[in-house]
Amino acid sequence: MFQSSPDGLKCDGTVDLERPLGAAGDPVWLAVYTTCRHEKRVAQHLSQRGIEHFLPLYVAHRKWSDGSKVALQLPLFPCYIFVRIDRLSRTAVLGVPGLLTIVGGTGKEPACLTDSIVEALRAGVEQRRVEPHPVVTAGCKVRLRGGPFSGMTGVVVRKKGGFRVVLTLEQIMQSVAVEVDERDLEPVDGELRISDLQLQFA
Repeated sequence: MFQSSPDGLKCDGTVDLERPLGAAGDPVWLAVYTTCRHEKRVAQHLSQRGIEHFLPLYVAHRKWSDGSKVALQLPLFPCYIFVRIDRLSRTAVLGVPGLLTIVGGTGKEPACLTDSIVEALRAGVEQRRVEPHPVVTAGCKVRLRGGPFSGMTGVVVRKKGGFRVVLTLEQIMQSVAVEVDERDLEPVDGELRISDLQLQFA
């Protein structure tokens, strides 16, 4: 089993979401699972009920059959929304139309996200530096030294002549690719140099 840091980051490049749920008066961030393609509608219901939530969206460019182009805002994590609630609010959340369940962690407790992870996702979305990516289980592991995801570790991939780091939220098994500058990468393996990545992706 991999060790977790105080920020909920695992040394294998994943994020540990399995945190104990706070006391009744201590709200925490939880992941909830929704009906497919109903994320925005669920977010509207949460807003109407005054429940704090966060639905990460990214911009996807599509081209229709008539040749026209459009920019769509799509969920970064399909079928998932994050809510910030205390223990007593779980029943109210589960009563929201289109919301199916609260993602579970170890035992019978829900799996929590740290505030720092949610804020990093917010900043990444606002700066348009993140997009969905398939889960990566092998590759060169690096640590980010700058930007909203500074301090987090992930797997580096090559795209369009540059580098991106894939970060995985392990509990929901969803990943995002983060745009990075080569200068902001720090190898987790002390024997690997960033210059070596150029050779590996050449």
